[in-house]
Amino acid sequence: VGMAYVARTVSRDKHSFGLSDFFETIKKNFKQGLLAGIINTVILFLITFSVWFYYTGKGTFAVIGLGISLAMLFVFTVINFYLWTLIITFKFTLKQAYKNSFKFVFINMLKNLLCLVVRILIIAVNVAIIFLSGRYWIFVLLIELLILTLTYPCFNALLIQYCTFPAIKKYIIDPYYKEHPEEDLEKRRSLGLEVETKPKKTETDGNTPETPEDESD
Repeated sequence: VGMAYVARTVSRDKHSFGLSDFFETIKKNFKQGLLAGIINTVILFLITFSVWFYYTGKGTFAVIGLGISLAMLFVFTVINFYLWTLIITFKFTLKQAYKNSFKFVFINMLKNLLCLVVRILIIAVNVAIIFLSGRYWIFVLLIELLILTLTYPCFNALLIQYCTFPAIKKYIIDPYYKEHPEEDLEKRRSLGLEVETKPKKTETDGNTPETPEDESD
């Protein structure tokens, strides 16, 4: 949740205080974040075991089971593209966050696949570099691990935001504020969303409208 908040803020061209925002978001969403982490750990273990079990098996049943397991792994991975952003952005229950994340797997499939392919390619390129480094592979491996440790988590979080937030905005945020145009103006500004407000006009005795009030304050 901390990484999702900082990445969401930066991707929306808003200032982030980095570590302070990171830990403050964890503090605000600690219960939901911890429970989601536990649930994800259990699910990941079960899916990983399922993939390994069917991969080591033989016959048609094993092939079908492996295909289903890999499909479940894909869905679970993409769910986590959205889950943490939904937790920090909306007052969803954890069940609602998972449910909406599952829907976005299919609603935003093209960008989900693009995001996943880019992530896989980055890892594949780095692994290829290690294998092609010959007898210097240990040295190259250490450099690759250092670079990935310092850059990949942040790049990954930003990539996910750029691929997923437009869909979240289109299907959840925009429809709500279309019906409630005057609500949560500051929160919408903090998300980097355009806020259009209609100036209030007060009729005088001469039926001449007064100067519109500035609602940005």
